[in-house]
Amino acid sequence: MESIWMGIAPSPTSTRVLAMDGAHDTILKARLVRTPMHRHAMSTLLEAIALWQGRRVRAALCVDERPDGYDSTSYLETFPDAGNALYSLDWAGMGRFADLRDLLLTEVAR
Repeated sequence: MESIWMGIAPSPTSTRVLAMDGAHDTILKARLVRTPMHRHAMSTLLEAIALWQGRRVRAALCVDERPDGYDSTSYLETFPDAGNALYSLDWAGMGRFADLRDLLLTEVAR
């Protein structure tokens, strides 16, 4: 059974989320507020997608690689863990939606 691939890309004004079922089928595309309002929001979102689809989610947090970047430091505080039985969460480089899809295919699918 193949995992759901998910990319999360924060920016200064919003967070983009893209979930894919395999390499070609986009199942979720969303633009959310920049930072989750609750510390369990991201883990709950990832778990909900896993439960909804009936498969594990492999997610990549696509953050700015600059040490002083807005993404890496503040976003790290919103994730209490890097996964559980329903999902895994890894770090990847930043990109646009088209690039986010490519990141999912190259970073999460390995």
